[in-house]
Amino acid sequence: MSTIIAPIEERRLLGIGLVLGAYFLFVCLDSSAKWLGLVGIPALQIMFVRYAVHLGLAAAINMPRQGLGLLRTNSLKLEMLRATALIGATLCNFTAVRYLPLTVTGAIGFTVPLIVTALSVFFLREQVGWRRWTAIAVGFVGVLIIVRPGTEVFHPATLLSLGGAVSYASYAMLTRRLAGVDSAGTQQFYGAAFPTLVLAPFALASWTWPTNPVDWTVMAMIGIVGFSGHQLLTVAHRFAPASALAPFAYVQILFFIASSWLVFNQPPDIWLYLGAPIVVASGFYIWLRERALSRPVSPMTEER
Repeated sequence: MSTIIAPIEERRLLGIGLVLGAYFLFVCLDSSAKWLGLVGIPALQIMFVRYAVHLGLAAAINMPRQGLGLLRTNSLKLEMLRATALIGATLCNFTAVRYLPLTVTGAIGFTVPLIVTALSVFFLREQVGWRRWTAIAVGFVGVLIIVRPGTEVFHPATLLSLGGAVSYASYAMLTRRLAGVDSAGTQQFYGAAFPTLVLAPFALASWTWPTNPVDWTVMAMIGIVGFSGHQLLTVAHRFAPASALAPFAYVQILFFIASSWLVFNQPPDIWLYLGAPIVVASGFYIWLRERALSRPVSPMTEER
């Protein structure tokens, strides 16, 4: 059965609105994981519920249109590697948010574009010049300002959060490799199916039931907000180019601050206000630089 692809429309304000909604839902996802972790739900169980619900919704939406074609992949190896990277990113992040404020894990998450740029040299054979290497170094100085290693406020979970960022950067690069290889629906299916199967025995072995209606609601919603966020992000790119949407990812820091402060009573400290703008500015500069380099250039253009 052929897949019906919605046409691309030029409606940038709608695209921006949708992408902001997606990032809000992603913050809700992290907030839900932190909430469940604090009330004693094991991290592997939280992950299992998140991906099992995502898998059910993805199959319910895509199967009627694609049938068994949804399972057809041209690179099972890449799909498995991508799903493994996603498991690593989620495990690190869901564990780290138990111990760190959302503002800290969120700010560290903004290093993903920096890590992608650095790793692309080795895995995608892309050229990265001294300007972007400098931006990467400056961005990690911003991270050091936020987490302050060597001081009494430094928590080892910071290393988990950074490991999650590296795993997610690997996931992003593998997603780029799969572009044009498998459909978005197939990628979404395997990205949820593999984690669900891998996590099921571990989650069921230590299953812990919520004890009150609020915790039940949060656990039921965690997969829904994750899936809905990805759907909004996908639809947003129908209405606006990626270059127009990318800078709005940094609006998440405002959502992280609001959730951390209002839900968990963890207001940001002065170091976040000093370090986060450095990380954001570094990522924003890399985006601007890559956007400039994507334009046609003459043979005399200086190196990247």
